[in-house]
Amino acid sequence: MLSSDCRIEAARQRSGRALRIAARVFLAAAFAAGAHAALAQQPLVEKLVLDDTIQPVTEGQLDRAIARAESDHAAALLVEIDTPGGLVDSMRHMAGAVLSSRVPVIIYVAPAGARAASAGFFLLEAADVAAMTPGTNAGAAHVVFEIGKPDETMAQKVENDAEAFLRSYAGHRNRNIDAAVAAVQSSHSYTAEEALDKHLIDLTASNETQLLANLDNREITRMDGSKQTLHLANARIELVRPTLREDMLGWLMNPNIALLLLVCGALLIYLEFNTPGTIVPGALGTLMVLLAIFAFDLLPIRYTAVMLLVAAGILIALEAKFGGHGALAIAGIVCLTLGTLTLVAAPIPEMMINPWIALSVSSAFGAITAFLVRLAVRARRLKSLVGIDALVGHSASAMEPLTPEGHVLVEGEIWRAVADQAVAKGAQLRVVGREQYLLRVSPLDPPGNAV
Repeated sequence: MLSSDCRIEAARQRSGRALRIAARVFLAAAFAAGAHAALAQQPLVEKLVLDDTIQPVTEGQLDRAIARAESDHAAALLVEIDTPGGLVDSMRHMAGAVLSSRVPVIIYVAPAGARAASAGFFLLEAADVAAMTPGTNAGAAHVVFEIGKPDETMAQKVENDAEAFLRSYAGHRNRNIDAAVAAVQSSHSYTAEEALDKHLIDLTASNETQLLANLDNREITRMDGSKQTLHLANARIELVRPTLREDMLGWLMNPNIALLLLVCGALLIYLEFNTPGTIVPGALGTLMVLLAIFAFDLLPIRYTAVMLLVAAGILIALEAKFGGHGALAIAGIVCLTLGTLTLVAAPIPEMMINPWIALSVSSAFGAITAFLVRLAVRARRLKSLVGIDALVGHSASAMEPLTPEGHVLVEGEIWRAVADQAVAKGAQLRVVGREQYLLRVSPLDPPGNAV
């Protein structure tokens, strides 16, 4: 009887534990479903941070961010920008991507101390919502020519084209066209308060939370003229992080890095040619040169600078081969320095090669290359120092009369030798050639009578 009661009690306990576990599972599932439903109802804002120059890498980042925001059905794409400007072609592509985006694009100049200068100003004005944080500035968008100063007509055409591009969308965004054009014509730059007062931006905000709160329930006009109300209250912000490829390309887009890769790669390849079979210097040098060429292909390059670099290589090689008392090497280093300084036709200082780096690299590369090439040329000119050829030019002593053949002593070794005339025993001779293992000698002093 007692055993039966124990079994019943154990069954009741097991049943109670099962019910408690089921209740916990149910509550967890209900909580997860509720959290998922709340998350689904919470608006999503994708965020991209552009704190670099405007160039092909940032162009690709913006394209990817817009595509992701559209696929995720985000309420908006927030682009936090801090840029000194950049390339015109990349700017036009990025502005076009913003204008044609199906997701509203908010461009926010932040944090304090940031700027949207030059090409960045065009992007700011292209946004569905343009905003700035206090302590920032925007403008200074006058066109800077990459290669020299064109004639007046060409300069006017380029500036008019940039102004027309800005006017083509600034009016649709309800921005002050005159103030926007002034940033291009006269390089005007505006603080956040001035930009808001002149209707170049829509609002100012101290941080992104305040920005999204102020934009909640605001109606905006899209590029096609349609109206859209933003719902951004308590929005969930997801950061669009750069990919590994974009990080590497951004690193390579630094012209100073590209220059160092090019110079170091060239030296390693030269080392491989002089010591064939080492493999590692040649492989590593080839990789570095290819990376440098890839980077320079993304940057605007002056072909006159490339010609200067080629001329520098020729002058340094001529100095090493013929010798010019250093004049050819100095001319080559000057060409190398000018070539590296002007290699990148940068529209802004941030995309130029640092003058100190260019000078240091050019001087070191020129000196090292001239030294190595000179060593190689001298090595090729040296005569063989192995075997019988090493005896040519050495002094000899006749061990017996040469009439005209006999034995001579050369560097402590006895050799058979032949002279053009009879030579007395003990005469001092010089080795002037050889015929297989027979030395040819001639007397150092006027010939005497043979004994």
